[in-house]
Amino acid sequence: MPDLAFNSRRSPVYGRRGMVAASQPLAVAAGLEILAAGGAAADAAVATAAALNVTEPVSTGIGGDCFALYYEAVTGQVTALNGSGRAPAGLTLARLAREGFGAGAPLPPYHPYTITVPGACAGWCDIVERFGKLPLAKILAPAIRLAEEGFPVALITAYHWARGAERQLRHASGGRELTIDGRGPRPGEIFRNPGLAGTLRTVAEGGKDAFYRGEIAAAIAETVQSAGGCLTIEDLAGHHSTWDEPISVTYHPFGVAQDKGVRVWECPPNGQGLTALLALNLLEGFDLTGPSTGSGRGLDPLGPERLHLEIEALRLAFADAHWYIADPTFSSVPIPQLLSKEYATERRKLINPKRATLDQQRGAPAASSDTVYFCVVDGAGNACSFINSNYMGFGTGIVPAGRGFTLQNRGHNFSLAPDHPNGVAPGKRPYHTIIPGMLTRLSDGALIGPFGVMGGFMQPQGHVQVVVALANDQLDPQSALDRPRFCISDGTAGGQVGIEEGIPPQTLRALQTLDHPAYAVSGHDRALFGRGQIILRDPETGVLCGGSDPRADGCAMSL
Repeated sequence: MPDLAFNSRRSPVYGRRGMVAASQPLAVAAGLEILAAGGAAADAAVATAAALNVTEPVSTGIGGDCFALYYEAVTGQVTALNGSGRAPAGLTLARLAREGFGAGAPLPPYHPYTITVPGACAGWCDIVERFGKLPLAKILAPAIRLAEEGFPVALITAYHWARGAERQLRHASGGRELTIDGRGPRPGEIFRNPGLAGTLRTVAEGGKDAFYRGEIAAAIAETVQSAGGCLTIEDLAGHHSTWDEPISVTYHPFGVAQDKGVRVWECPPNGQGLTALLALNLLEGFDLTGPSTGSGRGLDPLGPERLHLEIEALRLAFADAHWYIADPTFSSVPIPQLLSKEYATERRKLINPKRATLDQQRGAPAASSDTVYFCVVDGAGNACSFINSNYMGFGTGIVPAGRGFTLQNRGHNFSLAPDHPNGVAPGKRPYHTIIPGMLTRLSDGALIGPFGVMGGFMQPQGHVQVVVALANDQLDPQSALDRPRFCISDGTAGGQVGIEEGIPPQTLRALQTLDHPAYAVSGHDRALFGRGQIILRDPETGVLCGGSDPRADGCAMSL
């Protein structure tokens, strides 16, 4: 397998009648097929999600969870869908303590106790029911065709599939179903998944009830319990998505024209979109303006001064996030206070421009990941920002017999500490890393476009770096995604910082001098920095401009 340099050499893609950007070209084609058939952005998004389950099962699938932000052109409103599942009713701290799981560490990453109810299927059905135009059978047809007929596996996907086969599939119950004689498929090798085709056909005919209340649910429960877990058919039958009020902040960079301010939208907790908004509120108070804007005095976008400020803002954001982000039905999350400009002003004082602070603590506001991200904008100006994930590649690697998909391990993010807001409890949703993003124009709320960067705790960091590239530096989507990134690798306030190849070596050395535990990252290890997609829409002309991350196999395409 070549050690790819991930050089982009891509131009932004332009169009008017609709656009899809995803990490797999065949999934992009599935979404475009549905747009061409008269589908709305919601329909094309679900077609893309299902096709990604076929072509990139190492990252996503119907055995995982999803989140979405949807911009409805007619109303100008942004809506948030939470398609994440909950812990089984039998998963209690008392049970875990009896079985020797201590409060000082999370559950082992691939243990069947980490399996929460898969929420993706209900999320797919619910977003189509509310915003779609086409029947589910038509929407899922491209994915069913890919699974039955087979498809040639893409290069980067093959690399991660091979690693997942060694790490999870060869050892997990039913995992060999997603291998070829125990190994991952090679680049260009045809892979067929008749089990997944059958699963998708059952959902196409019977909707979400066919998944959560029928033979599929029985197969999931039986497989999990046989592996030592406690998920039941009652847990599955009780699942439902939620429609939530999205959270947002205004972001108006220094040195940028007044009409270029944006509102940045994220899903609320239990997702970690709050992290990105906290960091952007902090960065709004610094002049990050790059030389490309013509001011002649800006910070180098890849220089140590700017990257230090961005890293420090994210350290503070993570310090808050790991305490406050939890299932809001179990814990009170003070969103308005955390996202207030006043709170940002006080927290900003903790950023030292001359050195890293690795022991930042959460604040107290005044009272009052392997994943796929993709986006779709249709010809009418509706936009869907969608993210779907198994977590940790194939999740647990456990495959319900004959069903062709793995079960996620999102419960690994629960805390086993009894007093923690994100502590494990029956029926509770865990801290979630997957987050979709959306931008609207500050002046009138018009759509600017959906965006996202997948990849565990990289995701809010990717959101911040992409928004800064778009809003501060006025880059096009492809250029924003091509720009090298940094990543606080474990998503903690004091974590090590990966610096991607392409950032100047002198910047890395300068960051180390500022006390950042920074290290260089190259080759396939650059998966650390996630894989993003962006589609922007000109509110005046309706022209779409899209980009796709060079760190993945995908593309942006337009009708």
